[in-house]
Amino acid sequence: MKRKVIELKEISLQFSSNRAVQPVLGNINLDLHQDEFVCILGPSGCGKSTLLNILAGFQKPTTGQRFINGEKYSKPNADIGVVFQHPNLFPWLTIQNNVGFGLKMKGMSKKDKERIIAHYLQLVQLESSADLLPHQLSGGMKQRAAIARTLAAEPKAILMDEPFSALDTLTKETMQNHLLTIWKKTKKSIFFITHDVEEALLLGTRILVMYPAPGRIAIDIANPLIKQNQSNSELKNTKEFLDLRTYLVSVIKKAKEE
Repeated sequence: MKRKVIELKEISLQFSSNRAVQPVLGNINLDLHQDEFVCILGPSGCGKSTLLNILAGFQKPTTGQRFINGEKYSKPNADIGVVFQHPNLFPWLTIQNNVGFGLKMKGMSKKDKERIIAHYLQLVQLESSADLLPHQLSGGMKQRAAIARTLAAEPKAILMDEPFSALDTLTKETMQNHLLTIWKKTKKSIFFITHDVEEALLLGTRILVMYPAPGRIAIDIANPLIKQNQSNSELKNTKEFLDLRTYLVSVIKKAKEE
């Protein structure tokens, strides 16, 4: 059985205003295992990003406990990396210095730092762009640099909040393939928020669907498609893919009606 990397136990979140209590998340239990790629779907406002912020340690839940590698945590943890929708690179630093920024904060030796930076630049295929500034890169290349920066800190889990939603279709497909390659090589636990059902089916080993008011996990299924040895274009035309897509769309539509 694969090792648990992150565990949430009975997490809930409420906001209070004008003597009224607004439930945001309700009684969420969630395990993220090593080498798992978990995609999470759901309508806008169901609490996906709030859940990510709790996983990241940015948001304190009203009740419940969080564990990383079996240890409780209550604030951002070095074993949890986060990649946002926008790359948020430092514009005045070269790509290699952006990737190595966190390593510099650790006081790592120059030799070790250079080795790690070179490794992750190679992994995201940005070796030739190491000395460029962020404004000289395309949107997809910037996001790859952001992923390399997160990986360089060597977290056990990576949380991703719609990282490809701002990209055009072709770039998005390329980035999906890059991410799958990186995941297979690094064996990280990935928690990936998306609004794109097809993206979830192409990337996730496991797919969650959240319902709103309060936000909760309504569906948690293993993705049988991830074991198929087919190209994305071939996979999208299979009956199994189309049936699963139809099912998930219907589930999300039902969530919107709640």
